[in-house]
Amino acid sequence: MNLFKRFLTLVVSFLIFYSFPIKTYAFCPVCAVAVGAGVGLSRWLGIDDTVTGLWIGALTVSLIMWTINWLDQKKIKFIGRKIITTVTYYLLIVVPLFYTGIMGHPLNKLWGIDRLLIGIIVGSVAFLASVLLYEVLKKRNNGHSYFPSQKIVMPIGTLIILSLIFYFLTK
Repeated sequence: MNLFKRFLTLVVSFLIFYSFPIKTYAFCPVCAVAVGAGVGLSRWLGIDDTVTGLWIGALTVSLIMWTINWLDQKKIKFIGRKIITTVTYYLLIVVPLFYTGIMGHPLNKLWGIDRLLIGIIVGSVAFLASVLLYEVLKKRNNGHSYFPSQKIVMPIGTLIILSLIFYFLTK
């Protein structure tokens, strides 16, 4: 089995494992499924790699949050736990993309940086910011959302808006 198939098997196994949460995590499984579907759909439709990268970055942040919450739930503590988890996930995502030739092609650049990498960075930051903003807004509203499904709408809505911006920017 080649490296890509092993990586894909690992990711799918991880997603299946977290599809059956025991209790609520900091980020909902519905959003992660939506992010995963967005990645697959954008590649299938041939949409620019910057847009695909947005969704990959968001999925990565979601997986990092799930893992850190799982470690907290299991009371697994070690020095640098959050940093190690974050670096590990980004390496698991970026290194196979680079070695399979999906990332790093000299003609696939925007502003001198690989399109997929730009998307991953912007998607990661935007997704995390929208999740943190949701938490701030919820706290201001006495622990309640302002509208139903706000926890899902804010991060996914942010990704959709950024996807449209990058789609038209890179045309």
